[in-house]
Parts: sequence; structure tokens; C-alpha cells
Amino acid sequence: MIELRIDGMSCGHCKAAVEKALAGVKGVDRVVEVDLESGRAIVEGDAPAEALIAAVTEEGYEAKTAP
Repeated sequence: MIELRIDGMSCGHCKAAVEKALAGVKGVDRVVEVDLESGRAIVEGDAPAEALIAAVTEEGYEAKTAP
């Protein structure tokens, strides 16, 4: 599992955009959770974190791996 910290989400549309972006990355088996309140996303699969971050960034949000 990979956990990301995502900044810039402020509504349900933002959450849906991030979920769709993450689900479209090759190697993602399942988007476990995108939590608007905490700004975290959890993804299962073998997709590289860099690809996940790039997909979220392309949607206009900031992302990094969670500590």
C-alpha cells in the first residue's frame, strides 16, 4: 500500500478527480481511500509513487508520499 498526502482538495469534486486520476495509473489495483478531511489517499498495487504523484499533480493538486 502507498499512502499519499494531498494538498488542495476542498470539495467532493476534488476528491472524485483525485480518485479517478489515481485509478488511471498503471499498476493501481484499487484506490482504498481518498479522505478529503485529512488530505490523504491510500492506494493498493505496484504503481510507483512517482507515477501516482504525477497523476495527482496533473489534476492540479499537490501530492507527496506520506511519512
